[in-house]
Amino acid sequence: MQVVNQWLTLGRNTLRDRPNLRHVCIVAALFGAVTLILGLHRYFTLYASYDQGIFNQVFWNNLHGRWFESSLSSSLSSAVKQDGQAAEVFYRRLGQHFTPALLLWLPIYALHSQAVTLVFLQVGLITAAGFVLYALARQHLSGPVSAWIVTGYYAANAVIGPTFSNFHDLCQIPLFFFTILLAMEKRIWWLFWLVAGLSLLVREDQGIGLFGIGAYMVLSRRFPSQGLGLCTLSFLYVVTCTNVFMPFFSPDISKRFMIERFGQYVGEEEASSIDILKAMLTQPWLLVWELVNPPFETLKYLAGHWLPLAFVPALSPASWIISGFGLLKIFLQQGESALSINIRYAITIVPGMFYGAILWWKSHGDRFKQQKFRRFWAACIALSLLFSFTSNPHRALYFLIPDSVQPWVYVSLPEQWSHVGHVRTVLAQIPEDASIAATTYLVPPLSSRRAIIRLPWTEIRRDDQQIYFADYLVADTWHLARYQVAFSKERGELREFVPLVDRTLAQGQYGVQMVEDGVVLLKLNTPSDPAALAAWNQRRSELLPLIQPTQS
Repeated sequence: MQVVNQWLTLGRNTLRDRPNLRHVCIVAALFGAVTLILGLHRYFTLYASYDQGIFNQVFWNNLHGRWFESSLSSSLSSAVKQDGQAAEVFYRRLGQHFTPALLLWLPIYALHSQAVTLVFLQVGLITAAGFVLYALARQHLSGPVSAWIVTGYYAANAVIGPTFSNFHDLCQIPLFFFTILLAMEKRIWWLFWLVAGLSLLVREDQGIGLFGIGAYMVLSRRFPSQGLGLCTLSFLYVVTCTNVFMPFFSPDISKRFMIERFGQYVGEEEASSIDILKAMLTQPWLLVWELVNPPFETLKYLAGHWLPLAFVPALSPASWIISGFGLLKIFLQQGESALSINIRYAITIVPGMFYGAILWWKSHGDRFKQQKFRRFWAACIALSLLFSFTSNPHRALYFLIPDSVQPWVYVSLPEQWSHVGHVRTVLAQIPEDASIAATTYLVPPLSSRRAIIRLPWTEIRRDDQQIYFADYLVADTWHLARYQVAFSKERGELREFVPLVDRTLAQGQYGVQMVEDGVVLLKLNTPSDPAALAAWNQRRSELLPLIQPTQS
């Protein structure tokens, strides 16, 4: 009964707060509409890429009772990348990332089991989190300040960038973490522990973020016993999941992912999470170096998180405590890609930053009355929006912003849509149950099937444990040729595809069936169509100058 009364009180307060709630609804609607329209446009113009295909295939297999299986994930496994084995259709992705929480959204995916559904799901989850944030802010702050905080959320680069990306499991984190913090504030402990448990199931490393929440609960002395319990649960879960659950499915967590991210701390080709933690603690100088290096990129990353909140989180101890452990995980990784605020990892830092800002405003509410400060905050929000969109996150605005200036790479909207029509014509020739090997940007629209891999791999192990060649090979050489001048991934795919076609044609293994606007389709054990073969030979002569460096 107490819980019901709490929610009824919240409802009555919400009704009295209509002007500010209206503001939140308008901003949320704008965010949802813009990100959904641009996200759908990115998908339908074939700029969604490999991860979109991975998650779609996982959802599709889950829908058919083949839990978390994915041949696309298998292509990224240590068995394929390091040992040279064939990708497997029955490979379970849980060995790479432990993500049972995805099952929560399976009923939504079942309404339309295609990769485009995940665009709606991602935008919906991230947009919904803003309303929970508003309810959380209203526990401590006035309606106007709370509305500004939510506006900052929807304008944050760390929110906008990951929303435009391929679907990722971390899109659940803002909704879950804000709910945990709201349940904590209202002392609804059954909800707190329920959502905390679900958050652990989002991904194996999300116990790190929950540990930060638990640390705040202890250090603030507000809820020390619950905080200590959350810290203990989170730590034990991360250790158990990465050392017991995930190795049960595959050795990839220790043979690939730990080494690729934290291999600088160990001189081994394989290491568990415990090995990495021990190596970090015994090398404090290396730890400090990795923490601050590169200094400019690290500071810029933090500033990107602080900007939409007028740099308030930099002054909030709660922001540092809650976000600190997640920031450590990001800063201690090798490579600069982790410090990109457009990448999905950034969104895991958002809840701690915004909750810390809420608590800071609780003690400094008079600042909001200063018109000068409100103008500064508005300018920060505007700058955050500007930086978010001019960075062209995940090429969502490729038709407005060049992907590269030197050398120049730009594709206009009419040009891309015209090309998409040709791509769709070619893909329509592929049966729904055929096995496929495709280039990266053709993977998502083809991924609702059992057997699909990325070129240049052409072999796949099917359910009968036998290895077969893919029924079809399909490549978008138009896209690869346009982007290879500035981007190594496209250049590498193009340089692998042309020799692959030469080899398979010489062996009589595949035959060219269709070539349209640079999109090439080959079929296993089928003679080449004469017109298509002639078109390929013409296209090959155009591509040879682009791949020549690999043959010199």
